[in-house]
Amino acid sequence: MTDTWSPTDVGVLRLPSGRLVRGRGLRRPLPEGPAPTYAVYLLGRQPPEVPWETRWLRWPDFRLPSSRAQAREVLTDAWRRAAAERVEIACGGGRGRTGTALACLAVLDGVPPQEAVTYVRAHYDRHAVETPWQRRYVRQAGCW
Repeated sequence: MTDTWSPTDVGVLRLPSGRLVRGRGLRRPLPEGPAPTYAVYLLGRQPPEVPWETRWLRWPDFRLPSSRAQAREVLTDAWRRAAAERVEIACGGGRGRTGTALACLAVLDGVPPQEAVTYVRAHYDRHAVETPWQRRYVRQAGCW
C-alpha cells in the first residue's frame, strides 16, 4: 500500500511513470489536505522547521543549484520516494526553481531533456522554469 498524493490535489504533477509529486510555493499557505511525508526545499537559505522529513538544496532565487552533484542526489532520492510517499518540491514562488526541479524529475522519469520543460508547463504550471539558464540546465540534462 502506498501513501502518495491524489492526482487531483493542488499542485500535483503526474510523471509518465505514474509517480505523483507536488510542487508548491512556500510563500503561499499550505494547501488543504494531506501534508507531505517528504519535502525538498530549494532555497538560498535554510528553510523553516516543519513536522515532516525534509532536505534543503541550496538554490538561490532565479539561479541554478549551488551544487549540481547534490542536486542530482537529492532529486534522485525524491523521485525514488515519490513511488510510495507524498513528496513535495518547493521554492519561494513555486515556479522557477520548483519547475526546474520537476523538469529534472521528468527527465529522470523518461521524458527527453528537450521536452521536459514543455511537459512541466503543460502538466504543472504554464510559467514553470522561468529563466533561460534554468531551461538550458534541463535541456542539456545538467540535472543529470
